[in-house]
Amino acid sequence: MAAAGLPASTSGAVSSVRRFLAQNGLIGVLLIMPLAFAFHDLRTEGDLSRLGNNLVDGLSNGSIWALVAIGYTLVYGIVELINFAHGEVFMLGSFVSVSFFSTIGLTVATGIPGLVAGLLLTLLVTMFALGTLNTMIERVAYRPLRNAPKLAPLITAVGFSFILLNVGLLWRGGSQRSIPNLIDSQALLVSIAGVNITRGDLLAIAVTIPLVLGMTIFISRSRLGKAMRATAQDPDAARLMGINVDTTISATFMIGGLLAGAAGLIYALYQTTIWFFQGFTAGLIAFTAAVMGGIGNIRGAVLGGLIIGFIQQLSDNRIGSQWTPAVVFAYLVLIMVFKPSGLLGEQTREAG
Repeated sequence: MAAAGLPASTSGAVSSVRRFLAQNGLIGVLLIMPLAFAFHDLRTEGDLSRLGNNLVDGLSNGSIWALVAIGYTLVYGIVELINFAHGEVFMLGSFVSVSFFSTIGLTVATGIPGLVAGLLLTLLVTMFALGTLNTMIERVAYRPLRNAPKLAPLITAVGFSFILLNVGLLWRGGSQRSIPNLIDSQALLVSIAGVNITRGDLLAIAVTIPLVLGMTIFISRSRLGKAMRATAQDPDAARLMGINVDTTISATFMIGGLLAGAAGLIYALYQTTIWFFQGFTAGLIAFTAAVMGGIGNIRGAVLGGLIIGFIQQLSDNRIGSQWTPAVVFAYLVLIMVFKPSGLLGEQTREAG
């Protein structure tokens, strides 16, 4: 219908202009910092190597946030619950992985074949442990409240977050703990035009890409993945079609826990420090990434995690780490102004 007082053709042109401004305005928002610092580097240093290093480091950090953000967006897409305990599941992933590879005697002196085999075993054990934990949380805390007012499971999620936070506090104490730098995460692998790629960068990317691709293929092609998508669209209709909704939801929490456990191991090896409060920060960042990309959208969660990784690294290196949270949330606000549903967001069944 044409806008009041405007011919149909004029109204259509106005709508087209608005869409163009929204799309290009969003692109402009995302490119503000990279372009500004690119011009600065060319003017003052004559090349873009510093910006390139910022982007490589941002890709590594963003890969970790993407793995955690997927857990948030999967659970929200299925049961429309913000699982605030997910950040602490990530934290326990770091704790479990460090405890396991210390128990099996993995050290810097271990040969490369043994180190690779030990870390792969640690990855599998950590993913299984945290996937199981996340499934138990769903079974104990969230399933009994499936039909309760939505505030009840939300507050329960906050409560479980504090429970797991204190588990971490009792386990490792209140101070940051250094761990063995098993992979020598800052060791240079290759330098391309002044852009350095380290072992830590390779680890983060090499673990994240197969996990995300594998999960995407599983959800799109497997029987359980199709059940997850059907439950996300309409759980009542899914039940009528013979889908076990409770099993599907448990599987969703399992997958989220698997990815959080993997992210916990990568974080520990990359940062070489762990502490009980890392889950709060990671959870806040990952949830922001999920919202930025479009809550409920897996590709959006990955995109949001990578974007926040870039923003953080640029801000830490150029502006100051004390300003980084403000810069990240400023970007979030601007993106929400241009695209309220997030970068790749879709309508949920409540909004439909």
